[in-house]
Amino acid sequence: MCSSDLSPKAALNNQHSMRLLLVLAAIALALAEVAYHSGALNFLENTYSDLWHRQSGMRYAPKHTAFVVVDEPSLTRYPDDPLVFWPPLFARAAATAREAGATVIGIDFLFSITPENWFNKYGLAKNEALQQYDLAFRQELNQGKMVLVSSILRGEAGKPDSLLLAHPDYLLSLPNMDLQAGVGLADLEFDEDGTVRGFVRSPALNLAKDVAAGAPRLSFAALLAQRAQSKPPSEASASAAGMHETISYTGPPGTIPRVPFYKLLEKDAANDPAVKALRGKIVIIGADYFGSNDLHTTPYGGSLSGSLNGSLTSRARAAGMPGAEIHANIVETLLSGNTTRPAPHAVRVAVNALLLLLAVGVMLRVSPWAGVAVAAGGSLIALAIGYGAFQQFVLYPATHLQLGLAAGFLLVLGLRLTREERDKARIRGMFEGCMSDEVVQMLLASEKKLEVGGQSMNITVLFSDIRSFTTITEQLTATETVEFLNVYFERVIKVIKAEGGRIDKFIGDAVMAEFGAPFPFEDHAMRALRAAASMRAVAEDFKSWMRNRFPDKKLPEFGVGIGIHSGNAVVGNLGSIELKRWEYTAIGDTVNVASRLEGETKTLSCVIVASAETVRLAGDKVVTGRHDELKVKGRVEPVEVYEIVEIKA
Repeated sequence: MCSSDLSPKAALNNQHSMRLLLVLAAIALALAEVAYHSGALNFLENTYSDLWHRQSGMRYAPKHTAFVVVDEPSLTRYPDDPLVFWPPLFARAAATAREAGATVIGIDFLFSITPENWFNKYGLAKNEALQQYDLAFRQELNQGKMVLVSSILRGEAGKPDSLLLAHPDYLLSLPNMDLQAGVGLADLEFDEDGTVRGFVRSPALNLAKDVAAGAPRLSFAALLAQRAQSKPPSEASASAAGMHETISYTGPPGTIPRVPFYKLLEKDAANDPAVKALRGKIVIIGADYFGSNDLHTTPYGGSLSGSLNGSLTSRARAAGMPGAEIHANIVETLLSGNTTRPAPHAVRVAVNALLLLLAVGVMLRVSPWAGVAVAAGGSLIALAIGYGAFQQFVLYPATHLQLGLAAGFLLVLGLRLTREERDKARIRGMFEGCMSDEVVQMLLASEKKLEVGGQSMNITVLFSDIRSFTTITEQLTATETVEFLNVYFERVIKVIKAEGGRIDKFIGDAVMAEFGAPFPFEDHAMRALRAAASMRAVAEDFKSWMRNRFPDKKLPEFGVGIGIHSGNAVVGNLGSIELKRWEYTAIGDTVNVASRLEGETKTLSCVIVASAETVRLAGDKVVTGRHDELKVKGRVEPVEVYEIVEIKA
């Protein structure tokens, strides 16, 4: 007795299977959500994001910023002037940009010392001309168009606890000495892998109250954006404090329009088209020269591990992005409206749930290898969704859906393995006692599904009965009857199993066996005839056992009759699913004929009678004797039968 609902296809056709599908999909979705909220897969998601950036190239045209770059050609024009003595040059460049119509000018250089400091160091401070050396720069600062940078200093615990500001001489030159309007925090936000992917508009600082009151609040880029919009810095600083946002890069390094610094210093700079193009732009003056140490890794690549003796290789430099250009990209993010935002929670969960339901549903229906293909296909769909969302400046976490797909596959695989082990145990329970171990292993290895209701198979059925059984039992006790039957059946079972036959049932003293089911054998007829010949030999030997065991009993001579017929039969599990009671058996005309032929052995005075169909299938190794046609109950046409005399080796 067993249940044989072993097919994954059948599993989806009932309420239990639907509940199973929902449970598996829910578990997979829950794992994806846990990973999403814990950030466990952020490193992989960042990898995909970087891939999207590189695949996209330029994402949108920068409209709000320009990068005035202190590059190698600019440095070569002033080979003898260290940058500390460049304030007059910065003043001229800023004045040119301002006159060209720049809305605001950011200087991405930290002027922590002044030329005057150097002059004092060498005793030149009393020189009146030198005292006025950076006057033009301070005057330009006082015009109110420039924004300086500061840097955050961190304490022992890594918390930002102080600021590195520009020299007080320059801070005093700002209009109203307003640091919040004239100084931005230039520190970039680095991920764990050293890549700049995000920013904070208003970094959280751990400053003393008296210092914090007038200290810079906004990042350099956020302050430039605020100034360009003529909004006071305080409007955004409070609401954005500490909030991490994603940079919507316009494109790879070089996408932000560049103007060499020296062009703003030329006499006819006002007529230069590149300078004229600064009108209405936020101008950021920064460095991009060999050895500037201001190149950073972005999603477009540029690992700075390619350094040699402390200097960046040309390859690393080409891939890195200057800090000033990163600031420009942040400004573009803030002003363009292309703010990258996470996918809405409800939408993300709904999409993931739908895809996982579909994927797990298909996985339950197909083979494990096909399930791998489904998971792989689903992962590609997740990547496609992620890339499509990226194009719309939406962060869709493809990795977490992929995790859910992998989890769904493993859950289905685990269920399948558990189910298969359970099914194999059922098969062993059904057939180990009535079939040889070899055939059972062949059946297990074949992954043959045993469906409720059965299937039509071409088999050979054998019926065997003990002659004069009633007379024998009349002279034996019940215990003695059971004893001799058990001994006889044990011997008979061995020879039937040895030929790959399956013991279907015992009916009193009768034995019913099938050859060719549930595992099909092409030579099932010959197997049945060999088994019958062995059973005849067992019966002969058993005569002496009966005489020795019951010497005082006047028992009729022990003998058997065996009927064999081949043909189609319905083989499978028959019974009640509701009551969970059924058995694996064979039914049909083939079974009925074999049973009738066993009964005719008495009439024909033969031990083994086989139908012509069985003899034909067995081949020329069968030696037959008497031949006859029998009228079998239930059949209109007679059955041609043969006495089986011998089976040639």
